[in-house]
Parts: sequence; C-alpha cells; structure tokens
Amino acid sequence: MDEELKTAKNCRHYAMCKIDFLGSGVCDSGLEKHFVSFYPQGRMILYEALAENKVTVTEKCLEIADSCNLCGKCDYQCYFLNEMRPTKVMEALKNHVETFIKNGGKIKSTGDDIILTEIKRIVGVDWATNDEAITITYSHDLSAISDPKMPDYVVMPNTKEEIASLVKLFNKNKITYTIRGNGQNLLGFAVNEGAIIDLNRMKTIEFDEKNWLVKVGPGVAAFDLQKQAQKRGFRINAAEPAALVCANIMCSGIMSTFSTTYGINADNFIDAEFVDKNGSFFSLNDISSPNLYSYKNLQHKNSPGICVSANIRLHPFTDDESGILVPFQTLDSALAFIKNCSIRHIGLALGIVGAEYISTFLSPTKKSASEIKNVFINKLGIPYLVVVIGDKFAIRSIGEMGFPFFDQRLFRALYLGLPSLKSAKWLDLIKELSDDEPYSYLRIKSFADLLETALSPSPDLYSQEIDPDLKPFFEKLFSRDEMTDLVWLNMYRIMSTRLGRKKPFLPVLIYLPIDNGLIEELNDKFRLIAEKYQIDNDFGFITPIDNGKRCIFEYDYFYDYNDPDEIRRIRQAGTEANTLVDEYSVKTGTVKGHPYVLYQGFCRKENLLYS
Repeated sequence: MDEELKTAKNCRHYAMCKIDFLGSGVCDSGLEKHFVSFYPQGRMILYEALAENKVTVTEKCLEIADSCNLCGKCDYQCYFLNEMRPTKVMEALKNHVETFIKNGGKIKSTGDDIILTEIKRIVGVDWATNDEAITITYSHDLSAISDPKMPDYVVMPNTKEEIASLVKLFNKNKITYTIRGNGQNLLGFAVNEGAIIDLNRMKTIEFDEKNWLVKVGPGVAAFDLQKQAQKRGFRINAAEPAALVCANIMCSGIMSTFSTTYGINADNFIDAEFVDKNGSFFSLNDISSPNLYSYKNLQHKNSPGICVSANIRLHPFTDDESGILVPFQTLDSALAFIKNCSIRHIGLALGIVGAEYISTFLSPTKKSASEIKNVFINKLGIPYLVVVIGDKFAIRSIGEMGFPFFDQRLFRALYLGLPSLKSAKWLDLIKELSDDEPYSYLRIKSFADLLETALSPSPDLYSQEIDPDLKPFFEKLFSRDEMTDLVWLNMYRIMSTRLGRKKPFLPVLIYLPIDNGLIEELNDKFRLIAEKYQIDNDFGFITPIDNGKRCIFEYDYFYDYNDPDEIRRIRQAGTEANTLVDEYSVKTGTVKGHPYVLYQGFCRKENLLYS
C-alpha cells in the first residue's frame, strides 16, 4: 500500500477539516460546494475508492479533483489531530484523474432519473446528485458495528420547507432516507442505501441576547456557534467542535465538562422544531406535539423526525475564569474530590482524565504521547488529573481545601516544555521537593520559576518534533495564548480532539452515581473485556453532573478499522460491554447505558437519571 492510500484509509471522519479551529482557514471548495466530497475528508474517501476500483472517474470526480488548489490547510489541521498529511492524497487524486484521462479512460456520466429530477426541483439543480464521486463519500463512517452502504442520492436542502417536501417525496416513492450531520455516527446510523439528507447548508444563527437564547439551524457546528456566542460575551454547552449542535442534542444530548454546571439533555435548550415522518412541522412547545421529554429505559427509541432548529441557552462568563489541573494517585481519591466540588458548586467545569487522555492531547506526535504517558505515571506519579475551570473564588476554594494543583502558568510550562520533560533527569529528584504529602512541591512559591528554567518552554521547543516544513506554522500557532489556555481548550472542546490519534475508538458511555466502589468495579470489568479480545483500551473521563449525585463515565476501546479481525474483536468487546451495562442497570437501578440514549437527547434529565 502506498503512503497516499494508507493516509486516505486512515481518515478519522471527524470532520474537523470543516471548521477553522486552528485559524488556518477552511477548504474554499468545501465552503462553496458543501458536499463532503469537496472537503479533504471526502477527497480522501474518494481517492481510496478510486485506488481500490470501487468507483471510476465521473463528471463530478473531475470537478472535485480540480477544485483542490493544494493550499495545504488540511495538513495543518490533520497533523495537529492525527499526525497525517492529507495534501499528498489530494495531489494523488489529481494525478489519478489526469492519468485516467491521458490513458483514454471514459468519463462516466450519470443521468438524472425521475426521482432525482423531482429532488432537484425541490432543492435546486446544484444540491442533489447520484454521481458516485459524491455518493461514495457518504457510504461509510468509522462505526465498528456497521457496514458500508452506497446511497442512491445525496441531497442538501436549505430550508425546513424543502426538507418537508423531500420527506413527502421519499415516502410517496418508498425511498428510505437518513439524516447526515458533519462527520460520523459511532453506532453506524449515518449510512443508508436510499437517500442521504446532508444538512450542512442550513447554518443560520439568530441571537436573542435579552432572553439569553440563540436559535440555530441544523447545519451549525459547535465550534462555530461557541465562537459567535463568545463574541457576544456568552458561552454555550458545546459538544465536540465539529459536531452539529442540533444533531448532537437530538441524538444523545450534549455532554461536556461544563455539564457539571450547565446540565445535560433538556437543560441545554428551550425549544426545537421538527419535520416529522409525514413531512409536517411540530415544535416541542406545541401542546399537541409528541412528548420527547420522556425517557424509555433500556429501550431503543426511533427518531421522532428531523430537527430543523433549536433554541439554545446562553450562559454568561466572567473575566476572572481560569483552569487548573489537580493531580491524584488513585481514581478513588479523584472521585471523592469531584463529588465534593460538585456538591458544593465549586467550579464551572470538572472532569477526571487519565494519563492516556492528557498525554495524547499535550503531545505533538504519537511517539511523544507514549513517552509522556510513561513520565506522568512513573516519574510524576500522576495517573489521574482533574480538570477544573472556575472563577477566582472557585480556584481559591480548591487551594483552601488543601489540594495542590498545576495552575495556568504551570500548565503552559508543561505543554510548551514537553520535549524537555521527556528527558529531564531532575524528575528523579522531584520527590525530594515534596514532604510526606504527594505533589506538595506544587505549593513551593518558586516552583513555577524552577519548572520554566528547567523546561525552557517555547513554541519553538514544542514544535521541534513536527515535520520541518510545518514547523513555522505550529510555532506561530502555539504563540497564541488560547492554544495553551485551559478555559479556551475546554470551552471549545479542543482537549478531546486528539484522543483518536493512535486509533479510532469506541466509547462505552454510562450515567451512574459517584460511587467509588461501583465505578472502580466497572472500570476493571471494562478493562478485562478489552484484554479478553486483545483490544487497546484505557480509562476515558468522568464528569460529575446532577449536583454531585451522578456522573458521566467513559471507557474507551481503540481499534484499527482497516483490520477485519480487529473489527470482529471490537464488535465482540462492544457487545459484551453493553451487556455488562445492561446487567448493572437492572441490578442497581441507577446505571444508565448510552446506547439507550440514542434519539432521546431531548428528554428531561430527571426522566433519564431518576426513572
């Protein structure tokens, strides 16, 4: 397998190339054409399909290849996330098409059938197609439990009225349809052999600041909404940066470290509008609307329709917010801490992360991440960290509670001094800076000066392991304050974006009480399941919710989706893990499994947590 094909086959499908999260810009053709095929993600899928003879060169394929100007923006974005270089795939796609034409290949032309003619009448001739160069890029995602399905049509409506007309047309002609968000669905529900309705053109954002609300269309991504809210002095409770806000709410509800304060499910919105399965409109506040606030425990629920807008809550923030990292030797002690903080309403955002999570985010490369994970666990003695975002009173309270922590200055020193940290001989002496209490060296007033002297943190040092031609960009990137600002990194969910760098992952997500024994027990059993099937695995994160009574717990299974045997094993592990969650749900009455939240994201959290 050549390097270009290998890169193409390892696209994570996270759609981060659709948002400007690094300030490097977004692919011009994607912004103009909107179909995923015109973004780097889609071009990589298309090149893979062409290289493996799944499709041939079509009229749209010519347009897609030609639309890329090889600007290199995708290299910045994808290298930051996954240490991959998509531009060489874009060039390989161009070369493939040029060679095909030069060798006398026949360009495949796909005519409109009766259905496609009707679809185009509804949305316009530019916004619907059955060309394989488009449809192939919607045929699969990273779900370990679904198989590829080639859709007959891809359509991009721009209004709720167009969606309603499409639903009626598909119903009349018995054509199945699936709604597509920005990237992937971990449960495999973003693929379909009928029609794919891609909502990416519907990007309306309407602020109602006096009522602390913003109305968003179904094509708005979390990063873009957060950016617009912040300009106005507000914050939203955001999901992953590229996730479409309406889709995320509808699917499983928004979960983040800020859920500690802002809540989950119906806490995050006021109203939402839908096109139902008959092509009619309803909103949640209509007295005759379906009851989406209810929750069906241990049951899969069907989609109530297509969410075409949602009124999202806006939250104020203060100018004295900052972030800290509180280290812990055991999960048990970290759990006791976040429970106590959540009960006392200390902090806006709280989350326990493991050494895998923090080392993967901090490191510029996969190799570095492995080395840094060893440093955190074996040198610093920090297998767990609690991320805390709060105002000056919250941070002061944590200090008064007696917990040493890495403040914003120390975090920046660790981040930008990471290459020095890996080889620092003084790490063996760090215990001598502590008394009988772990991490008490963090209380030494001069420790920040000592750390900065020892590590010499700088954008130049941090970027030294990055590919030489990308180094100038990353030096400039990490000169920006927000890239090492814990508040910004958590508010925009950038801290979690590198988690799938090593491999894609299947998360096991559950709601359960903050019960140390129960969580430790489940954590061990999830690990044993992964070891049984020889699957890479690690603790994900824990975020307290519901005033400290409960938490969201994620355990991660990592897999190579290009390895059929590993796909088989991850499916077995995932099935066994979900069975385990079901057993604990019945046995305890308080454990709730994430698969049963699908299409129940609009439910009231009380119905989910207390039923």
